[in-house]
Amino acid sequence: MSATWSRLAAARARPPASTPTRGLLPRLWSHPSGRTGLILGGLLLAFALIGTVWTPHEPNWPDYAVALRAPDTEYLLGTDDTGRDLLSRLMEGAHRSLGAALLVLGGVFAVGLVYGTVSGLAGGWADIVMMRLADVMMSLPGLVLAFAVIGILGPGFLNLLVALIVADWAWYARLARSMAIGSRNRPDVIAARMAGVPGWRIVSSHILPGLALHLGVVASLALGSTVGAISGLSFLGLGVQPPLAEWGAMLSDARLFFSVAPWLLWGPAVMIFLSVLSANLISNGLRDILAVEGRR
Repeated sequence: MSATWSRLAAARARPPASTPTRGLLPRLWSHPSGRTGLILGGLLLAFALIGTVWTPHEPNWPDYAVALRAPDTEYLLGTDDTGRDLLSRLMEGAHRSLGAALLVLGGVFAVGLVYGTVSGLAGGWADIVMMRLADVMMSLPGLVLAFAVIGILGPGFLNLLVALIVADWAWYARLARSMAIGSRNRPDVIAARMAGVPGWRIVSSHILPGLALHLGVVASLALGSTVGAISGLSFLGLGVQPPLAEWGAMLSDARLFFSVAPWLLWGPAVMIFLSVLSANLISNGLRDILAVEGRR
């Protein structure tokens, strides 16, 4: 929640160029850690996509006749206390767990990019007021702020996403502001201004593309912590509500039956572990690539 990777990347990031850096994905693929993370992430996304169109059994309807059934040829990962197939629920809940992380990162990226760019380019009192608000948000513990938002809005999947965006957007806004301020004095921006190019076109063509790329890379570095935060809050019952499947909520339900049905715990725990591992491997690759570029 404290966006640890974001702060590390911010300390190393250079002012964004007027055009996005090219060849980032090939360089990430050539990095051992990045390649492993991309392969694992691709498999997880494929698992989630398949789960949206097909599952071995109905994931949400109970069948008490096969409750707490151990893994076998019909139920490969066993069933839960209401007879629902664990593999089907893992597949059906994958798009919520992974999609939620991407939606949160997309939300903090969009809010931080717009807010920070406006603040950095406006300057003056507008910049001061906007950054003081961001500083206040950054001074509040992320989890406490997320709990407060959920307490106001109530538990639920959408409210959980809103709470995490509210808790983290200020970090990205301050980073976007610093990049925007550095972009104002770049030679290409000054040349465009002297040539009479309209301000909106300078922002859209010279400033935003490179700024969005660098901020997007920084946001991706927090993917692992975001997956963990979503699973943790869902574990506490603050996210997806029954009977819908979500890995963190499934982990919470499984703890009650660990002594008699340990297979209920291992399924969602392994999926969460693999998701965080994939995100961290990609983050390590991006961090190394950016560190090399920063020394050039």
